[in-house]
Amino acid sequence: MSTVLLVIHLLVAIFLVALILMQRSGGGALSGLGGGSGAGNFMTARGTGNLLTRLTAIMATLFFLTSLSLSLYYKNHTNTESRSLLDTPAVETQAPAPVQPAAPAVPAAPVAEQ
Repeated sequence: MSTVLLVIHLLVAIFLVALILMQRSGGGALSGLGGGSGAGNFMTARGTGNLLTRLTAIMATLFFLTSLSLSLYYKNHTNTESRSLLDTPAVETQAPAPVQPAAPAVPAAPVAEQ
């Protein structure tokens, strides 16, 4: 279920970005596509702009709904196997005490014979 919802969410996001990039602020959206006179033979510039605006609003609504659905789905699904390192408390380990080198042996003074 989550994989299907995630794929739909990604596709909606890609189409939403494409729709936003196809729009022009001057109202001449899609005028360069389709050959000689552009998309004007299919629809007027105003009709094309209205179509892109409506499609963008629909895709934005779908993006919002899939985002909300994914967040509600993963709200109670905690997977303990793939937890983040930031979720677990740090284990404090003490560094081993440095090993003191043995004191060098002091040679014994020669004992004088009596």
